[in-house]
Amino acid sequence: MTKKKMKDIRIGIIGFGFIGKVHAYGYREIPHFYDPLPFRNVIAKVCTAHDATARHAAEQLGGQVVPVTDYREITEDPNIDVVDVSSPNAAHLEAVLSAISNGKHIFCEKPLTKNLDEALKIKSALRGYGAISQMTLIYRFFPCVLRAKQLIEEGRIGDILEFHASFLHSGSVDPNAPFTFKLADGVVADLGSHVLDLLQFLAGKIAVVQARTRIAFPKRPVARGSSEMTDVTGEDGMYCLATLENGAVGTVVASKIATGSEDEVTLEIRGTRGAIRLAPMNLQQLFYYDQTAVASPIGGLRGWTAIDCGQRYDKPAGFPTPKAVLGWLRGHVHCLYNFLDGVYRNAPVHPDLADGVELQRLMAAVMDSAANGGVAKEIL
Repeated sequence: MTKKKMKDIRIGIIGFGFIGKVHAYGYREIPHFYDPLPFRNVIAKVCTAHDATARHAAEQLGGQVVPVTDYREITEDPNIDVVDVSSPNAAHLEAVLSAISNGKHIFCEKPLTKNLDEALKIKSALRGYGAISQMTLIYRFFPCVLRAKQLIEEGRIGDILEFHASFLHSGSVDPNAPFTFKLADGVVADLGSHVLDLLQFLAGKIAVVQARTRIAFPKRPVARGSSEMTDVTGEDGMYCLATLENGAVGTVVASKIATGSEDEVTLEIRGTRGAIRLAPMNLQQLFYYDQTAVASPIGGLRGWTAIDCGQRYDKPAGFPTPKAVLGWLRGHVHCLYNFLDGVYRNAPVHPDLADGVELQRLMAAVMDSAANGGVAKEIL
């Protein structure tokens, strides 16, 4: 029997800082985690702002990767199939628009753009776009979250009554931490985008928000150890009261001034028949409470159940083992696989760029509410 030839998917990565390296890792490691795999990922080009960093990135990637400093050498290259947008938020718009106009498949870091006006330009450009796109909202792609989605859709927690979601870091607790583009963009764009998307993915659309934000340290050093200070424009904390379309009310918090926290995603969704919970720093398990379980004698079988989700992805995933401890990078790999599988099959996937636009609309409402003292804002 003649072995079927694998399809090459040629990729250009725009931006090769921290997240660009994460994506590159995913492209290289997918063949180990998914077997059999009908396509092969080929990183063909990498783009950064300067010749030296572009050449260094190409050297790190190895092979025949071509370094470039103009994103259009990727978005307009007829030999590139996938445009991976891993640049800072402020640089997304032009690269995404160029990729759309050239019919490229697009894998874009969150948030889609730096503001809603830019996102709406992308929404207009998407009319007639026929390729596959996906946002890198990775918290949708852990087995514990996928299992939670199944339980909710099966009706096991009933009608949602309330929820509490948070994403906590402590990276901005130190007032001497230097100013970066993430501090300029603020925590709503950085962590809030993840936790707001995760909540909507599981619980449904947010209809109204009432939010407050805080800048803990209005001035920061321009660089580590520098005495020169600059104004901080991006918020360190987001504190939001949210109402779902079904009327359920809950809280959503994103903070980089949560002393004692490392990388803590917490989510509780409580309903008429049960509840689900994601515990901080534990993506290994989903906690499920069955309100309908018999509570007698002496408590019966009612109580929280820890479901060992581990790395129990559907086939063709298999490596390393379903029981192995799950890491943050594994979610990125499955997020990327979801996109590339869609590219291979020419089948739409989610969250796509249109979903990214709607998430941008939600974040804009949060910021608008906060700017007006926490007044309620409907998500139109």
